[in-house]
Amino acid sequence: MNLNQLEENIISKKTFLCLGLDTDIEKIPKHLLSQDDPVFQFNKLLVDRLSKKIAAVKINTAFYEARGVDGWNSLEKTIKYIRENHPDLFTIADAKRADIGNTSKMYAKAFFEKMPFHSITLSPYMGHDSVTEFLNYENKYAILLALTSNDGAVDFQLQNDLYLSVVSESQKWQNADRIMYVVGATKSDFLLKIRNISEKSFLLIPGVGSQGGDFENVILNSTQKNKRILVNISRAIIYAGNDENFLDSSEKVVDHYNSRTSF
Repeated sequence: MNLNQLEENIISKKTFLCLGLDTDIEKIPKHLLSQDDPVFQFNKLLVDRLSKKIAAVKINTAFYEARGVDGWNSLEKTIKYIRENHPDLFTIADAKRADIGNTSKMYAKAFFEKMPFHSITLSPYMGHDSVTEFLNYENKYAILLALTSNDGAVDFQLQNDLYLSVVSESQKWQNADRIMYVVGATKSDFLLKIRNISEKSFLLIPGVGSQGGDFENVILNSTQKNKRILVNISRAIIYAGNDENFLDSSEKVVDHYNSRTSF
């Protein structure tokens, strides 16, 4: 899937939502714990139920890595199931990788070849040569952390407008059309500044829902010229309910956000 196709899906489905599968085995409904792989079953049920009402799925790899081999197995099963059964969903490995070139090459192989993700989040602090290997893949995308939604973003990202330097400098790199950016919803006042220097770039916007970002303000400040955003919501959707009717609760949250979107 390329980014033009992703934008077309967003428009046709009338949704900017990205489902965040930050799946914690200790928080999923108890009746699923008897399954062979409770985490995969939980993810599968959510994606099957919500696939027509979302545009993308972001899998936070930390929640799977924390469970060792079992977690990695759940991760691989989840991404392969989504790609095979819901090919219209854009997939994101929220792994926040990036290192020297040879190491990044291995990370890229892991997430773009071994596991068939469309994209991966990266920390750009080490510069262009830590990102280049990810940009060598056609129809695969590097999502650079520009301005994140956590309180600590002020420590570095806002100092001397470092977040704007990340965006402006990376636009000069080879295959820059394969770069997207993370911009936290809690920093929505800065979205217009980022849009001014990256009009055609896709933005991944976390921080709505449990983190308190303003959904309408995010939409207003980032979609004036195109529909190239994904608004990630994780906990507010996946943990909306914890009984056998949890899918109904999750779908109500998705419907609530989609009803606040105008196309």
